[in-house]
Amino acid sequence: MIYIFLADGFEEVEAITPLDILRRAGEKVMTVGVGGGYITGSHGVTVKTDITIDKVRDDYKMLIFPGGMPGADNLQKNSEVIRLIKDAARRGKYLAAICAAPKIFGALGLLRGKNATSFPEYHDELEGAHILDKPVVVDGNIITAKAAGAAAEFGFMLAALLCGEEESGALREKMFFYG
Repeated sequence: MIYIFLADGFEEVEAITPLDILRRAGEKVMTVGVGGGYITGSHGVTVKTDITIDKVRDDYKMLIFPGGMPGADNLQKNSEVIRLIKDAARRGKYLAAICAAPKIFGALGLLRGKNATSFPEYHDELEGAHILDKPVVVDGNIITAKAAGAAAEFGFMLAALLCGEEESGALREKMFFYG
């Protein structure tokens, strides 16, 4: 199971694009409502989530956190989100964040000594990270991405990690992704 966490103010493209790519790759992905079952993105799109945060089980492969504001702040303020991130880190599970959301990992000390990226405005909140100017950065079990423009690349990288490069590449071709 893969969970994508949505809080009010999330960036729609950063959530829905990886969700779509991973489901096309055959992965079981669920959206998780942080603060209710209907979550409104930063551009006014309201999503009915698959489950609410109290229903998250511990048999997951990956936790994904889209950015957007105030979405990333709302994720960071939620004690259950923080508990789940710490648990995933302790267990070596994949943790993925894009745009503003990598700052959550930074605040928890998960990026110290690791390569990472984020929306440039949040670079100073990636405590101890080696900031790379790349759309997507993978360092061990931590995957970070720059912004909405990198959402597809982020999704394909997550698919490659979970399903293999060949599957991800075939999916790129099938979707006519030219990035």
